[in-house]
Amino acid sequence: MALLLTGCRQDMHDQPRFKPLAESDFYTDLRSARPPVEGTVARGQLHEDDYLYTGKIGNNPGDYMPFPVTEDVLARGQERYNIYCAPCHSRLGDGNGVIPARGFPRRPPSYHTERLRKAPLGYFFDVMTNGFGAMPDYASQISPRDRWCIVAYIRALQLSQEATASDIPAGQQVPSVPPEFRGDPGSGATLPEIEPRSQSQTEEHK
Repeated sequence: MALLLTGCRQDMHDQPRFKPLAESDFYTDLRSARPPVEGTVARGQLHEDDYLYTGKIGNNPGDYMPFPVTEDVLARGQERYNIYCAPCHSRLGDGNGVIPARGFPRRPPSYHTERLRKAPLGYFFDVMTNGFGAMPDYASQISPRDRWCIVAYIRALQLSQEATASDIPAGQQVPSVPPEFRGDPGSGATLPEIEPRSQSQTEEHK
């Protein structure tokens, strides 16, 4: 037992180290906590694509998406928009959201004004990243990719409100044929059964 005890040392338990914010006389400023070496980049923080993270080309906002716009991208943009943007800008993007309706002193602008319809895509990204006027920045709440998804959805909103008959794909009805209810109308806990009307039924109904 005595031989075993002589082999026990505290070096592994009491290693030389500094406690957080402890004083150190090794450095001239007496701080043990040192700033990162200049040029150090944390894992996952190497933002090589400047446009993806700023929406700008030089000092000016760009007008293209940094990745392809797919159905999934628009669906994600709609989801994020309805969470973070719709309370002020409304789901139509006309600025008549719930918050201005409840007395917020400054109504946000409509996305359907001439100025914002012509604004480059990078402008919307920059506003979400850095804020504008009474609008705070959303950089900490919304990731860069999700901000671009919202930008794509805003542009889709603008197109939807400014579309003309020539923009409608061939064979698509506008407005869509209204549904026809069948059976019980349903209650607050159950949905009614619906059956889409055919075009002939719609014309007969008229």
